[in-house]
Amino acid sequence: MQDLKAMRVFVEVARRGSFVGAARALKLSTSSVSRLITDLESWLGSPLLRRSPRNVSLTELGELYVQRCADIIAAADELQKDASNV
Repeated sequence: MQDLKAMRVFVEVARRGSFVGAARALKLSTSSVSRLITDLESWLGSPLLRRSPRNVSLTELGELYVQRCADIIAAADELQKDASNV
């Protein structure tokens, strides 16, 4: 489940272009958001984001990965909803 959480955080950072904005939206600390993104990038072995003092942007891999993550999150949410209806 930690991987799914990291994916949710990554998608939110990509949407907002900011670690701080994503942290606020997800009610997490900025350091938690940063750690989850760093762990996800370490696991993949490649950066997903370009960081600058004012914002973040997606790398080429990040562009591909963000949509896949959004699809996985949607599928997981649907599975959870279906399970609660049984």
